[in-house]
Order: sequence, then structure tokens, then C-alpha cells
Amino acid sequence: MYAVHFIENNNVLLTQLLQRVPTEGEELKIKGRKATVSSVKNVDELHVHVQVTLEVVNKKSKFVVDNSKKKKR
Repeated sequence: MYAVHFIENNNVLLTQLLQRVPTEGEELKIKGRKATVSSVKNVDELHVHVQVTLEVVNKKSKFVVDNSKKKKR
């Protein structure tokens, strides 16, 4: 078992105990967001730091209200 620390921009996103260490270029889902492994660094026998890059989420703009269907007075 390895203690795997998933890190992005010096922020620890997730720490898990895993039997298999992810490889570079592997696609992952961390906290519901897509991520790709950019590098893997072995700290010691049991600890591994995995650098990931998260996919950028584009927020949708608010919907436009259609006033043409409202009753005019």
C-alpha cells in the first residue's frame, strides 16, 4: 500500500492509500473533476507525490428571460 498525495499547484487535492501508483499521462477523476497525471515522484518507500493538471471548467452564463410571452398591461 502506498500513500499517494495528488497535488496541483502546490495544493494537496487528495491523499489516498492505493495499491497501484498512477502512471504519467493517465486520466483520473478527482472530486468529480477530470485530471491528467503530469509527473510522479517517489518520496520514500511508501509515500508518492503525483502532480496533476485539472481540466478547466467553463461556467455557463445565466439564461436570458423571454419577456415576449408575458401579458402586457
